[in-house]
Amino acid sequence: MTETEEQTPQRRGHGPRLEVPRAETTAADGLIIINKPAGVTSHDVVSASRRLSATRKVGHAGTLDPMATGMLIIGVGKATRLLHYITGADKGYLARIQLGVSTDSDDADGEITAVNSIPGTRLFGLTKEIDAQMRYFVGDIMQRPTTVSAIKVNGKRAHALHRAGEEIELAARPVHVAKFARMSEVEFVEVTLDDEPYTFAEFDVVVECSSGTYVRALARDLGAALGLGAHLTHLHRYRVGSWTASQMRELTDISAEVAENGQVQVISLTDACLQEYDGLELNEVQAIALCNGNTTRLTADATKSPIVAALYNGQVRGLLERDGNGYRPLVIFETEMPA
Repeated sequence: MTETEEQTPQRRGHGPRLEVPRAETTAADGLIIINKPAGVTSHDVVSASRRLSATRKVGHAGTLDPMATGMLIIGVGKATRLLHYITGADKGYLARIQLGVSTDSDDADGEITAVNSIPGTRLFGLTKEIDAQMRYFVGDIMQRPTTVSAIKVNGKRAHALHRAGEEIELAARPVHVAKFARMSEVEFVEVTLDDEPYTFAEFDVVVECSSGTYVRALARDLGAALGLGAHLTHLHRYRVGSWTASQMRELTDISAEVAENGQVQVISLTDACLQEYDGLELNEVQAIALCNGNTTRLTADATKSPIVAALYNGQVRGLLERDGNGYRPLVIFETEMPA
């Protein structure tokens, strides 16, 4: 899938395993923000990252489909415990929608299920129709996830039931779409299928949405609202929470770095936490209590967020969440005090 953090099946027709060098030195705890290339699975990138960081303790914050490109946040070592909180952040996507063709997966990796040529009488006013309909998908909406997804139905994955030939209808669920807007002119494409001429339309969009939103489903539902059907032909994730495109790195550049230096550079766990949360410096007694897993009672600061990064001598020791007039441990990264 997707665009969301749920594990979508990695679908057919994609490239070989990524070949990357193995690091000589285990990477420090931290994050690597990778620009995933098209044609590889998110699991492929995790496997490559294990070689690049010389450790198996690697995970990611939100699957991207093989056809999708863009931000895949990789956690290394103790930073894997931070991924759960990053996964739930809102996300930003650039996508391309084709009107007139529907697929069973709502993207270009699926099987075509319906084809509708756009009538000549609609060509002139179609752009206004598209813009008018897109407005209905902004805000708090109920969205039915795509059938080819990892959502469980009676204990089984929806994609497995679909491929077994079972008819399933997933329940709609609430999502929030902050932005769904057209970013390019509508282009008309003339195609001949079985000696019959067809006219389709394509255009680029930007989507800002909550975690759990399916951009594929937005395309599908927009196509249905227009009476034409639609699917995604391209999907690129450019943002996850506070992490932006400028922080993404290419796998080729990371591979070259490891080949030359023997070790991959990461965004340190401290820097990663401070990008996400306010920092709260602990004294020695509080830091020892946190290392021991004891409830750390601190006076709540109204200027601090509900979750803060607990620091000792400027280095992150864990995450704390607000509990009444104090904070309690949420995640403990370090169980020993520094020497």
